Amino acid sequence: MGLSAVFHCVCIIFLLACIAEVGAGKMVFNAVKYGAIADGKTDNSKVFQNLFNRACQMEGINVVLIPLGRYMLGPTVFKGPCKGHVEFLIVGTLLAPTDIASSLNVDHWISFQYMDRLVIGGGGSLDGRGSSAWPYNSCSKRPNCKPLPPSLRFDFLTNSWITGPTLINSKGVHINIFGCDGLNLRHVNLIAPANSPNTDGIHIGSSRNIDISNARIATGDDCVSLGPGSTYINITNVICGPGHGISVGSLGRSPNEEDVHGVKVRDCTFIGTANGLRIKTWALPYASSVFGLTFENIIMEHVNNPIIIDQQYCQAGNCQKEGDSQVQIQDVKYRNIRGTSSTKMAVTLKCSRSKPCQKIVLRDINLFYSGGPATSSCFYANGVAYGIQRPPSCI
Repeated sequence: MGLSAVFHCVCIIFLLACIAEVGAGKMVFNAVKYGAIADGKTDNSKVFQNLFNRACQMEGINVVLIPLGRYMLGPTVFKGPCKGHVEFLIVGTLLAPTDIASSLNVDHWISFQYMDRLVIGGGGSLDGRGSSAWPYNSCSKRPNCKPLPPSLRFDFLTNSWITGPTLINSKGVHINIFGCDGLNLRHVNLIAPANSPNTDGIHIGSSRNIDISNARIATGDDCVSLGPGSTYINITNVICGPGHGISVGSLGRSPNEEDVHGVKVRDCTFIGTANGLRIKTWALPYASSVFGLTFENIIMEHVNNPIIIDQQYCQAGNCQKEGDSQVQIQDVKYRNIRGTSSTKMAVTLKCSRSKPCQKIVLRDINLFYSGGPATSSCFYANGVAYGIQRPPSCI
C-alpha cells in the first residue's frame, strides 16, 4: 500500500472516530446538514460562519465537518477565542471565488484568528483558483504593492495542528502565519505553477515554535519564507520545487524589525529551484540580527544558488544600492549539503561591508556543476570550513 493510500485510510479512520465520539464529548457539526450546498457555485460563507460560531460557543471539543463535495466559499474569518476547542475536518474541496473584486480589497480568503488548540485535518483540498487573479499582480514591478490574498491566514493561534490539506493555486501566499506560538504543520501539499507570481508556500512572521514537516511544496515563489520575528522554527523533510527555495527574509526593509533566530532546516530536498538555502536582506539603514541558524542534511537537484547569502537584495530591480545592509548575520551553520548546482557559482556569501557575517560554518559541502568545477564567492564573510569542500571554500 502506498503512502497516499495509507494517509487516506488514516483520514477515514479519523473521520469515523470523530463521528463515533459524539456521545463522548465531541459534537460534530456537518456542514451539509446545516445548509451548505456542494455545487461549486453557491457561496457558503454564511453557512460556514454560522457553523463555526455554534462550534466556537460550545465547551468541549467540537468538530466542523465538511464532507465530500465542492463548496464555493467567499472571504471568511473564523475568529476566537472559543469556549472549547474547534476541529475542522475538511474532506471535500473548498473553492475560492474567481471574481477579481473579491480579491483586490481583502487580506485573506480563509482566516483563523485568536484560537488555542485549533485542529485542521481531513485530507481535503483548498483551491484558490489563482489564475483568475495572477494577471492583476504587480508586485514584481512595484515593491510597495498590495499583495493578493493568501488562501489561509493563521493569526495569533497557539498550540494548534494543521495536518494533511492540499492547497492549490493560491492567489497569493498559500499559508500566511503571523503572531502564532506553537503551530504544527504536517503533510501539507502546496501546489501552484512555477510562473505564478508571489505564491509562496508558507510565510512566517512574528511567530515562534513553528514546526513544518513532511510537506511537498511546489509554487512560484519561496517554498518557505521567514520574515522578521521568526524564532524557533523547525523545517524537516520538506520537498521543495519548483520555487525559490527556503528563504530567511527579506529583512532590513523597515525600521524596528524583530530579530530572526533559532531556525533549523533539516533533511530537505530541493528540486530545480531558483535558490536553495537563502538569507536575503535589503541594503538599507535599518538594524536587526539573524543568528542561530542550522541547515543540515540537504539534497540539491539542479538548483540555482544552492547556498546564498545576499545582503544587497532588491525585489523589483530598481533599488538604490549605495548603502550597506545593517542586518547582522552570525552563527549560521551549513552541514552536509550535497547534490548538483545548475549554476557554476554554487556558494555565494555576499555579506554587508559595514556588518560582515560572523561565525559562518561550512562543513561537508559537496556540490557539483555539470559544466565544470563549481566555484564559491565570499564578500565580508568570516567563519570556518572543514570536511569536504566542493567547491573549495572561500572563507
